[in-house]
Amino acid sequence: MSTPTPHPHASVGAPGPSVNGLRLRARRVSREVRGGGRILDDISVEVAPGQLTMIAGSSGAGKTVLLQTLAGLSAPTGGEVLHDGARPGPPGPDFGFVPQEDIIHRELPLRRTLVYAAGLRMPPGTAAGTVRDTVDRVLDTLGLAERAETPVRALSGGERKRASIAVELLTRPRVLFLDEPTSGLDPVTGAVLLRTLRALAEDGTTVVLTTHVLADLLRADHVVFLSGTGGVAYAGAPAALFEAFGVGTVEEVYEAVAGGARVERAVPADDGPADAPSPAVRTGRVGALRQWALLTRRGTALMLHDRLSVAVLAGSPVMIVAMFAVLFRAGAFDPAAPDPGSSAMIMFWIAFGAFFFGLTYGLLQICTELPVLRREWLAGLRLGPYVASKLTTMLPVLAVADALLLAVLRALDRLPAADRGTYGSLFVSSVLASAAALALGLLASAAVSEPGQATLMLPLLCFPQVLFSGAFVPVPRMTAAGRAISWAMTNRWAFEALGNGVGLESLWRDGGSRLGPPLLASYGDSFGHPASRGWMILAGFALVFLAWTWVVLVRKCRDGAARSRAGR
Repeated sequence: MSTPTPHPHASVGAPGPSVNGLRLRARRVSREVRGGGRILDDISVEVAPGQLTMIAGSSGAGKTVLLQTLAGLSAPTGGEVLHDGARPGPPGPDFGFVPQEDIIHRELPLRRTLVYAAGLRMPPGTAAGTVRDTVDRVLDTLGLAERAETPVRALSGGERKRASIAVELLTRPRVLFLDEPTSGLDPVTGAVLLRTLRALAEDGTTVVLTTHVLADLLRADHVVFLSGTGGVAYAGAPAALFEAFGVGTVEEVYEAVAGGARVERAVPADDGPADAPSPAVRTGRVGALRQWALLTRRGTALMLHDRLSVAVLAGSPVMIVAMFAVLFRAGAFDPAAPDPGSSAMIMFWIAFGAFFFGLTYGLLQICTELPVLRREWLAGLRLGPYVASKLTTMLPVLAVADALLLAVLRALDRLPAADRGTYGSLFVSSVLASAAALALGLLASAAVSEPGQATLMLPLLCFPQVLFSGAFVPVPRMTAAGRAISWAMTNRWAFEALGNGVGLESLWRDGGSRLGPPLLASYGDSFGHPASRGWMILAGFALVFLAWTWVVLVRKCRDGAARSRAGR
């Protein structure tokens, strides 16, 4: 299959003249990391507007660190970085950064993915028609128009790289930074991608990228070659690279630099005239309410397009219901002959089922999209609406699952015939238990680094909820330490609220069972408090977990924006 070629002179973004590229200047920049020594050593380089500049060097030379420092995402330990003569401020619409990871979701078709990204990045009040036209123009520019309705996961590696670049071009950036965009691509696809970047540079955008692909260097306007000690071994035109080191191939350049060779006076002097700062491009940021609504719509679409998510959503309630049908006989709540042990366990497993639904739905919500979140945060995404959108996307699904669970259990005679008030109480208890568990799952998902770690968290979070809920060992029978731990278990409060809502105390006391009073005594006043007490505690846990999730994400986004990998 032939590789589509982007239109080399197509205008990117909104109609208008060519982009006025940003001038970058680094003056005696150094960067040290705690325990890792010096990564960048007294670097002075200059990148002219509209240039295609490549940062090269061996592994560990500091290419990514320099890229992030030039972008203003990582502050140097010494020296300064200037953007058009001024210190870089927060990233705005004139700034583009493409890390090595994909910064777009893979489940949706490409055009729809870009429309959602445009909604978060383009100025508030932008007409829907303008958004569609901008997306179509960017797709055409990058040679992706024919793949617009293809799910991102079905794109080739080179097409996904261009799709990530497409997100950045929605706002016509003056400068575009890319971390090893040709890594892992075949030579033809890599060449096509570099022609795309060349076209952007010719249109005025200043393009800076890192690379370890030898063939890339000769396609640049400007090469900054780093030595193994983090200094500049060469900075200049690629055509003069071989002559500067007295060699004939790029491989020999790498060998010479590894041996300590460097070209003297290859960097610009630091006493040149400063650039006049360009007026900042100011656009209003999309409001929190609009971001929340957009993220909720996108989250719902992602959930419905993800087959695994759909399978989990449908399979979890079926599994829980099947478990009830096999474990418990019908009639446990018969007032004439109640089964106290079974009725207590049914309430517990309803509580745990609601907990399990919420936790499993939440665990993979954030860790799978952290690269996307970090980049969108740099582009102006508020983390409060992001966290809230996770709740509003998943909670209705959880409410439906909880309602179906209660309805099926009643139909199977595993729950008593009762009035609407009783089932309303059971439903509220179940939904709040799911909400607290969902918030806990989101917190765990935000705290881990990858989906595999989130999967390992599932049993670690479930076991304490089972052991310290008060079902198998009543809370009054626990040790002091056990009672203290039980206070932090959301399942305890859901279990007690459900037990009160279904009337376990009166059932056991008045049902005539020999086991009722002794069992009731072992539980103490666990079911004697109103269900509303458990509701307030569960709602409080949910709010605390959501706030904690927000704190973790703020730290991760800030650290992710500033973190430099010393190995590059």
